[in-house]
Amino acid sequence: MRLILRLYDMILYGMALIAAGVLIWLMFSVVISVAMRNLGVQPFAWLFTSSEYGILYMTMLGAPWLVRERGHVHIELVTAALPRKLRRLVSRGVAAACVIVSLILAWYGLELFLTNVERNDYDVRAYFYPRWMLTISFPIAFSIMAVEFARFLFGSELMHSGEAGIHE
Repeated sequence: MRLILRLYDMILYGMALIAAGVLIWLMFSVVISVAMRNLGVQPFAWLFTSSEYGILYMTMLGAPWLVRERGHVHIELVTAALPRKLRRLVSRGVAAACVIVSLILAWYGLELFLTNVERNDYDVRAYFYPRWMLTISFPIAFSIMAVEFARFLFGSELMHSGEAGIHE
């Protein structure tokens, strides 16, 4: 079991590392594109397309890590005003809803991925890119997000700290 948990953590942090690398690529691609335009040169078509794909991959690969680190945007104003027992109940209820939504999105993402594979769909812009290479990120990311939200549902930690304001 310990090996499975280590492998899972490696996948989660590997996805986050790839998302960070994509963020760096996005920074460079925007700077290169703007510089080329300022020099009067048409930016490469693949530069824009790779940025679009990068935004999708960065979002999908980084989201599960953000769930683990409680990095998603949520408002603690309401939970901070609740008594401790009620806050635990509300926090676990929110986590349960997040698990359900993540599993639904993973299911539909899997259906979309399988449809793309079956139809042999391609995204045809700057280059032929198999659409399944984009949509494979949906079932993977949302499944892992469901696991991470389930940790808040069944584990000892809560998603909501009960402390309103910025604590960084």
